[in-house]
Amino acid sequence: MTTTVTMAFEGETVVLPLSKLLPTKTLPKGMKTNAKYKDIEASYRVVGSVEPLVVWRQRDDDTYVLLEGHKRLAVLQDAGATEAECIVSTDDEAYTYNTWVSRLAPVQANKMILRALDAGVSDVRLAAALNRSPTTIRMSRTMLKDISAEALELLKDKPVATAVFALLKHVRPLRQIDMAELMCKTKNFSKSYAAGLVSRTTADMMAENAPPKRPARPKPEDIARMEVELQALERDILQVDESFGRDVVNLTIARGYVKKLLENAKVVKYLAAKHADVLTEFQRIQEAASLT
Repeated sequence: MTTTVTMAFEGETVVLPLSKLLPTKTLPKGMKTNAKYKDIEASYRVVGSVEPLVVWRQRDDDTYVLLEGHKRLAVLQDAGATEAECIVSTDDEAYTYNTWVSRLAPVQANKMILRALDAGVSDVRLAAALNRSPTTIRMSRTMLKDISAEALELLKDKPVATAVFALLKHVRPLRQIDMAELMCKTKNFSKSYAAGLVSRTTADMMAENAPPKRPARPKPEDIARMEVELQALERDILQVDESFGRDVVNLTIARGYVKKLLENAKVVKYLAAKHADVLTEFQRIQEAASLT
């Protein structure tokens, strides 16, 4: 039995005038002060455009619907560019790319920085391209030092806060693995959660060079306030639990309907032209990784 596979993109990239690209969403106010926007801007200023835009060719005219790359388009426009390299999609599903693209995790990013440094790229130029300070780039050489290979394997594709790696160095390798497993199970990779795990680590599992723990000395009034807050939290949890299942079903149905709407290029084009604010809200609903 022969299975036919449809190509998702045309075989070659094309260079298109920016005037022929039709955005499918409006960037929120303040986006140009956003860290991600600044990173893209810095990278473009130093090394030029690296990642092509993703577009869909409209059949009724010579315009293209922009499916992915709205921040990059804004950077190009601000820089005075008149054209951009694009990948042409054979499908008009406008809101699936960000959902399926795996973003570079901190562990992977660190390895790429080390490769660039080893290849002879100066820390100053690399810092400018990545919108980082030269000191931060130099610290990349030791960021993962003294962390077990097993823990790094668990966290290699996770959005781990950079400060977490410094906290992992406070405990022994076996405890590092335990912490990495707990973070993966709870999907919590924040500094505060890692700090909490370190604080609950027994003395025999602490690293030799770990800073001494400061014993907590809660005041009576703090304990009383915490008890009141815990009681209120328990009541809130019970109330949420009663309606949670029903609300998730309703949200799932609504999200599915929004997805179908936004897979229609004509609907997207109309909303972008007439109701940009509605389109932005629909996009946020569709791009949500999880309803829970």
